[in-house]
Amino acid sequence: MPAPIEALKDRYPTAVTVKFGDSAALSAALVSGIRSGKKAATCGALRDFEAGEPLPLVGRRDIVLAWDGSPELVIETNEVVQCSFEEVTEAMALAEGENDDLEGWRSDHRDFFQRNGGFSPQMQVVWERFTLIEDLASPT
Repeated sequence: MPAPIEALKDRYPTAVTVKFGDSAALSAALVSGIRSGKKAATCGALRDFEAGEPLPLVGRRDIVLAWDGSPELVIETNEVVQCSFEEVTEAMALAEGENDDLEGWRSDHRDFFQRNGGFSPQMQVVWERFTLIEDLASPT
């Protein structure tokens, strides 16, 4: 059984809570990818961070929530890159663990950004590499 958020915030006082994806199904798939080690990076639109979502910070540990808000994982940010969508490299895309090549990543992320505020190849994204620190669903 996952630890309550309050106890996790005591253990990780600088942590923010984050959700991945824009639906329950996508969120579950992305959390599963992190848990399995396949997903070690993510990116978001800079506009979302400018609207109040906390920017990732190297060294900060964050609590990943399931779509229903229950804590699933703790991750630590290792690298942050801000660039345009079209400047995301294949290595960056593959680190996200969601696609087999850069074109697949571009297609899926173009659709995601279009659904969530609009898309432009020149739009600024914030790409983050992270390490899984704690799987909260695993018995301790």
